[in-house]
Amino acid sequence: MKALTFRGKHTIQFETINDPVIESDEDVIVSVKQCAICGSDLHVYHEHEKGIDHGTAMGHEFVGEVVEKGKAVKNFSVGDQVMSPFTVSCGDCYYCSIGLTSRCVKSQLFGWREKDKGLHGGQAEFVRVPLANSTLIKIPDGVTHDEALLLGDVMSTGFFCAHQANIKPGGIYVVIGCGPVGLMAILGAREYGAQKIFAVDSVDERLQHATTFGATPINYSTGNFEMLNEVSQGRGADGVLEAVGNKSAGKLAYDLVRPGGIISTVGVCNDANLSFSPVEAYNKNLTYKVGRCPARSFMEKIDSSYSGKKIQCRFHLLSPHEIIGRRSRL
Repeated sequence: MKALTFRGKHTIQFETINDPVIESDEDVIVSVKQCAICGSDLHVYHEHEKGIDHGTAMGHEFVGEVVEKGKAVKNFSVGDQVMSPFTVSCGDCYYCSIGLTSRCVKSQLFGWREKDKGLHGGQAEFVRVPLANSTLIKIPDGVTHDEALLLGDVMSTGFFCAHQANIKPGGIYVVIGCGPVGLMAILGAREYGAQKIFAVDSVDERLQHATTFGATPINYSTGNFEMLNEVSQGRGADGVLEAVGNKSAGKLAYDLVRPGGIISTVGVCNDANLSFSPVEAYNKNLTYKVGRCPARSFMEKIDSSYSGKKIQCRFHLLSPHEIIGRRSRL
């Protein structure tokens, strides 16, 4: 099959690799119909995260059609249209039982192979999905592949970020970073009841999207946070939703949150230390929530909440062949 593979720092190659095969009775093979590039892919691309085997098919966001299944797969048939979270999960362990599917004891991340172990990713023609009964979800009738693709990571992660912030209707919230996940965090905060949301970014187009999603834009490059100070009477935000994942974003989140507030961060930060010290956190009575989204759990929650609804998202999602051109410009 054709796939986009990691071949070293700043090197993504379009090449032919072996087709996946059924390795366990709980596996299925999915023919990829739509996939996406995640900001997390750039950590691998820039080698901020190291260890991935050269030749690994990249990507962890995909939807497609079941074309082959193992004997123990009961929930799916060949021909089913399915969506996948970015990690597999068993559905039975303690972490799955409490909804923390991202920490399943059998969890594996698509698009990460190390020392010949792990999973190839979704930027390929086919993907092997282990633990298919508890990992995959059928795409509901009336939901397009583009829409379903959002659930596997972008939308789930954004809603998870908002969920961690303990949104209250009368609270004041700031979202840092208005890429796709940040925009979904705005939408999630609004759906959880937030009425005052500020969106911080330095890209005008992203801030315009944030405005259509119901947030008040603040351009980071100007550093104009007077509106937040006025609304909060100088206290700061009740919660800051950080969707970037670097020291400057973390420091800004700390600066903007009020004493006793919450920082909810889903941006993957590869820096050695946090941008604020333990004593600074202590002096603010800070609650800091961080970690990988349990996408499988949130996919069902969001799918149920939005059954029959349409969300106007103006993202261009990509087929595997379209991604080739995008990769060449990274």
